[in-house]
Amino acid sequence: MTAIRQDAWSEEDDLILAEVTLRHIREGSTQLAAFEEVGEKIGRTSAACGFRWNSCVRKSYEEAIAIAKGQRQKRSYLKKQNSSRGAQVAGFIMSDGEDDYGTEDTPNSLSIDAVIRFLRQWKGTYQEAGRQLKMLERDLRDKEEELAELRAENERLSKEVNTAQSDYRVVNDDYKALIQIMDRARRLAFLSEEEEEIKNRFKMDANGNLERIE
Repeated sequence: MTAIRQDAWSEEDDLILAEVTLRHIREGSTQLAAFEEVGEKIGRTSAACGFRWNSCVRKSYEEAIAIAKGQRQKRSYLKKQNSSRGAQVAGFIMSDGEDDYGTEDTPNSLSIDAVIRFLRQWKGTYQEAGRQLKMLERDLRDKEEELAELRAENERLSKEVNTAQSDYRVVNDDYKALIQIMDRARRLAFLSEEEEEIKNRFKMDANGNLERIE
């Protein structure tokens, strides 16, 4: 049995969660299936993966999610188009066969002209589908390049944040040390003034003259 991790999420864990979830969205799968796959990869429960996605990771990938949903819709559209074209093939051939040979519906009843017409129509449909596919592939490459750039930018910004946090800790420690030095100097100055005041005490004698009190 795989041990269930309870440690903090790392950037690598978040990246795996985002990549797998976006892939499932793009392919028309469910997020639950994505969380289960991620859980198996990184040794966490699917519930923990789902909570992490909804509470922390999702807001960083809103644009990528929208792109994945658009790609899913295009996949679904092409799939439906291919299915409908398959149904049209039989109907077109059978209707041409009836025009040439009456009501006979056996394969031998198809005329050469009907087959040629069908092939020409199918060729045009296939070419159009090929053009659409190339457009979708080009869009996908552009989005993948954009996603790679966003990942690199995210990594760069994370490094800058870590550097800034380290610099802040150093400056904060220096500031605290300076405050302590200034406070110590202030106390020493105050004590020196008190000592000087004690040393310079005077009193007036009977003749009105000041006399230092030791």
